[in-house]
Amino acid sequence: MTYDQYCLLPEDRNQHELFDGELVMTPSPSARHQQIVRRLLERVSAHVEANSLGEVFVSPLDTIFDQYTVLQPDILYVSQDRLPEVVKERIEGAPNLVIEVLSPTTIERDRRRKLAVYSQFGVREYWIVDPEDQTIEVYAQEEGELRFTRKFISGQTLESPLLPGFRLAVKSIF
Repeated sequence: MTYDQYCLLPEDRNQHELFDGELVMTPSPSARHQQIVRRLLERVSAHVEANSLGEVFVSPLDTIFDQYTVLQPDILYVSQDRLPEVVKERIEGAPNLVIEVLSPTTIERDRRRKLAVYSQFGVREYWIVDPEDQTIEVYAQEEGELRFTRKFISGQTLESPLLPGFRLAVKSIF
């Protein structure tokens, strides 16, 4: 399936994504998932806006990597210098940062398939948020691919070179 065909799908409460032309559907997320997304969005957005670093977006919003690969990250950030290049009616190209909150139905997809896509298309940093373990895994671009750099646990503070001065108490989002 191409993105043009994908755009013809009827509206429903499910999330649809394209992985190399394969349509994948996910039911709407749980209330807990959305609470975590909201808390992360509030903190990341506040920092980005206060420091004029760019823009933060939340799903559902198509992120078009190519005509056969279209994902809807939970949260994404695009730096100020890349906004004209990436932010159109949809997101066209790789965001600087993508954040996915795991759900029971998306664990494998987020850890494998999405990691591979984000790596292939040049996302600079990828956070995988695990509500069960109350952790955030950070992957960063190194030698052309996303590589695991650190796991932050409850009681620790996450910092990111993509967001200078940003500090997140991990336990505060759970």
